[in-house]
Amino acid sequence: MHKQWFYLLLVLSTALLAAEEPKGDRVEIFATSIDSNETTLHAYDDVIVLHDDQYLSANEAIYDREKEELELIGNITVMQGADYYAIGEYAKYDLTTQAQNISPFYMTDKKSKVWMSCSEVQSKGDLLDLDGGMLSGCDPDDPLWELYFSSLDYDKETKWLNIYNARLHLYDLPIFYLPYFGYSLDTKRRTGLLIPSMGYSGSEGFYYEQPLYVAESDRWDLELRPQIRTSRGKGLYGIFRFADSPVSKGEITMGYFGEKSDYVLENDLANEEHHGFNVYYENYDFLNRWFGLELKGQSGLYVDVNWMNDVEYINLSNGANKENYATTSQVFSRINSFYNEEKNYVGAYFKYFLDLTTDNNGETLQNLPTLQYHHYIETFFDEHLMGNVNVSYNNLYRPEGKTAMKTYVDVPVTVQTAALDDYLTLSYRGDLHGRHIAFGSSEEESVAGVTYESGEYARVSHTFKAMTQLMKGYEEHAHSMAFGVSYTDDGMEHRDGYYDEIKTLCDLDSSDERCTFYSLDEVTDETDLDFIQYLFDDKGKQLLYHRLTQSIDHEAGKFSELENELEWRVTDTFSIYSDTFYDHDLASVTKQISTLRYNDGSIRITANHIFEDKERFDADDDSDYLTSSASYRYNSHYRYFASYAYDLESNEKKRAEIGFMYQKRCWDFGLRYVENNRPILRSGGNADSIYDKYVYFTVMLKPMGGTEFGYEYDNE
Repeated sequence: MHKQWFYLLLVLSTALLAAEEPKGDRVEIFATSIDSNETTLHAYDDVIVLHDDQYLSANEAIYDREKEELELIGNITVMQGADYYAIGEYAKYDLTTQAQNISPFYMTDKKSKVWMSCSEVQSKGDLLDLDGGMLSGCDPDDPLWELYFSSLDYDKETKWLNIYNARLHLYDLPIFYLPYFGYSLDTKRRTGLLIPSMGYSGSEGFYYEQPLYVAESDRWDLELRPQIRTSRGKGLYGIFRFADSPVSKGEITMGYFGEKSDYVLENDLANEEHHGFNVYYENYDFLNRWFGLELKGQSGLYVDVNWMNDVEYINLSNGANKENYATTSQVFSRINSFYNEEKNYVGAYFKYFLDLTTDNNGETLQNLPTLQYHHYIETFFDEHLMGNVNVSYNNLYRPEGKTAMKTYVDVPVTVQTAALDDYLTLSYRGDLHGRHIAFGSSEEESVAGVTYESGEYARVSHTFKAMTQLMKGYEEHAHSMAFGVSYTDDGMEHRDGYYDEIKTLCDLDSSDERCTFYSLDEVTDETDLDFIQYLFDDKGKQLLYHRLTQSIDHEAGKFSELENELEWRVTDTFSIYSDTFYDHDLASVTKQISTLRYNDGSIRITANHIFEDKERFDADDDSDYLTSSASYRYNSHYRYFASYAYDLESNEKKRAEIGFMYQKRCWDFGLRYVENNRPILRSGGNADSIYDKYVYFTVMLKPMGGTEFGYEYDNE
């Protein structure tokens, strides 16, 4: 009872004490015992102090009313909201100037789990100054890595650290030194230096890239990445990112790299300088926002434009990480825009192809532009009659060679009904297809007697279809299957001009230059048989999907290719997928895609095989490609992985990788060996490839960051 009265008197006395503090912030002191006179208050035993937004505890507290100074002695703990806590043995607070001294000092940031320690810290407001200390993100009892420093300042408001004379130790072994190191303990965007990347190549020498990040606005940022390759040259890449509205964003990338003359001669490169750019932008309401319209439908704009003088521009932009090197010989640019409403769709598409295997891209056909109008399906007579309209215009352009302008019109009309108590669905579809072509450029209008005059083509075809679908439930499974048969009659067609003159030639030799613009989808008298079945478990999860299709060409009097597609989830961890095409005349498989997947949480294996018999199209080589990947998570720390890609037709390895990653709460370490076959452009416009072999070391010190060091073996 006496103790309760004591706490009540203590609260009253601290309230009076706070009322006598016109200069500093309010201070509330609670303790088991307290002595007080006109100038000093001395509290001891289970002392608790509330000051500003801090919660402090200690063995003793001494408060000087005249100087407005607070001293804490013994077993001090300081907590500030949910951000951090600190401990020490002695602390002194000047409530007038907001200056603080704590010794020895230990502090942990709760969100990032980074801790720092030193003999003494001085602070004023939100700024901490530490002398001769250390920090880490590991377990304080046995830290794997520690960052020692001569001095450090930390802003509790901005969460930014400035570290001077930083020395990285792994298990007390000195590893790396930096005169200055800055880091943020939160994810707010700031201007500053990013983590550098480095590597070594037997042919290119030492590689170093130091990115600079500029973020002076919430709506844009800029990243500059200067790099040097001591035996090859130097360059600069940059990317500017922006968000110009809540529904749009974009980025602009540019780069340049200058080669050393001896490297160009030794490697027989096509260019001494590599440069290019990329513009990416997307906007989901550009018509209303740009032109002040109030359209109810949705509009969209997508831009992805790429240009470079050769493929090395891409390769050099990836720094030391050569596993991202380009493996393609063609770069694709496009600009797509559309407007979509309930019944109508209008689109405009621009496509540009850049061939990186040649010095001259003038003969490459471009789609500039393709215009499309689509009227969505309209239904009549209780959905027994339906139809839609498609119109498109395609401008095929190139600076050198023949150009063409194509117009397409498609109007499918379908009549359908149900029979036999809805067990059978019957339908008829009539397809009206028309196209017109006109030619341009200064090329000769006639080659070998075949003219490039404009032409027209029209066709009306008919399709009759019957389909039935059944489903049956079992105790643990449900089975669904559908069978359909359709007959297509080629109907009538009309040809005029180019489409009439060129038909015989293109039927015999479709690779002829004059057939470049022919591209007619022939319709023949044929019957299509289609069978699909599904198997589900009692929870609705798909266990089996199987589709079998066969077409019968009545004009040729033969079976077309048989397609068999299967996806089977054998167990919860193992699944199989295959899509096979079989040619009856050749009595062989002409195309096959196969995939095996296994995943039990710790082991993941994927194997893919793609085969296509291209000889039936008079191609030089078949396509026979194998890719595989595997990973094994031994425990929560160790993960091993490997991948392999091989061209079975050319007996050539395309890519291989093997490695491991060790992960803990405060650090990651990884080692990878990678081989990669990438294209390169030699002098004279000759396309070639280089087989790279390299090793990557990955070190990540959480949450401070890390780097990946790459070492490339000489191609010799």
